[in-house]
Order: sequence, then C-alpha cells, then structure tokens
Amino acid sequence: MAGDVRGRMVEGAALLLAKQGLQATSFSEVLKATGAPRGSIYHHFPEGKDQLVGSALELVAGRMLDGLAQLEGRGVVEVTEHVLHLWRTVLERSRFSAGCAVLAVTVAAEPGELLTHAAEIFRAWRSRLAGLFAAGGLAAEPAARFAATVIASTEGAVVMSRAEQSMEPFDLVAADLLDQAHRLST
Repeated sequence: MAGDVRGRMVEGAALLLAKQGLQATSFSEVLKATGAPRGSIYHHFPEGKDQLVGSALELVAGRMLDGLAQLEGRGVVEVTEHVLHLWRTVLERSRFSAGCAVLAVTVAAEPGELLTHAAEIFRAWRSRLAGLFAAGGLAAEPAARFAATVIASTEGAVVMSRAEQSMEPFDLVAADLLDQAHRLST
C-alpha cells in the first residue's frame, strides 16, 4: 500500500503542476487532491517538495516517451499528428485548465536541479522526436530542427489556448505544423 500512496502523490503533483504551476503545488495541495495521509509526505519524499516535483516530472516525461515509442517506423506527418492529438486531448479533457507540467516547472523554477531536470526532459523529448522524424525519412539536421519546432510550437499553442480558453490558437499552430510536416515528407 505504501507504493500506492507514493504513486498517488506523484500523480497528483503532476496534475497540479499542469493545472496550477509550481508555486501552487504544495504538499498540502497534493495531500488534499490525493487523500494521502499527512505522515506520508516526508516518508516518501524526505528531500522535500523538489523531490516530489522531480518524481512528477519523471512521470510526465516517461508518459510522453512511452507514447512516442509507439510511433517507431511511422512517417513525419503521422508522428506530428500524434503529438498534436496528445496536446489537443489534454486541452479538451481539462477544458483548458491543464497544460504541460514540465513547462510549468520551467517558467517558475529558480536555476538549480528542477530547472536542469526540466531541460533534460525537453532534450529527451526533442531527441526522441528527432529520431522518429529521421526514421521517417528526414535527414538528421532537418529532423532535429523540426523536432524543436514541434515541441516549442505545441507548448506555446497550449499556453495560448489555455489563456484564450479556445482551441483557435492551437488549431492555427497545428495546421502550420502539419503543412510543414507534409512539405518535409515530399
């Protein structure tokens, strides 16, 4: 059962990061959201909030990488569509209340371990996406450029859509990314 409590806390922290950001993701909020007992805080996270947030980032990072792993051997357009679908789903299911937990930490963290951790995650996502694009037929340099463009564009589109409470910014960015993917594929 102890593993279940820790897992619930990590899951709850990831969701709170995506919805409320780093500062609002306190131990109290995580406990309230997950129903975990107060005594479990320092039992599972003896190094404090940064340890909990780091674990939540790992969960989010792993889910994205697992999703990308399923796309091995697919074309540039299909991979791009998958990434767009993933973020569209986040926006729709959360009714524009959630975004990217990694981005939330990136914009709020002071220089240090959490910011370094977020950078490593973005690099891993970018590298994996570039690898998929290269396997889908792009040369290494265009694959790396397009991977960075897809990640930066979707992250920004999610932020804009959340702010405007509308899919319009996301749809505009998605259409442009798909146009680029089609051009790169020919």
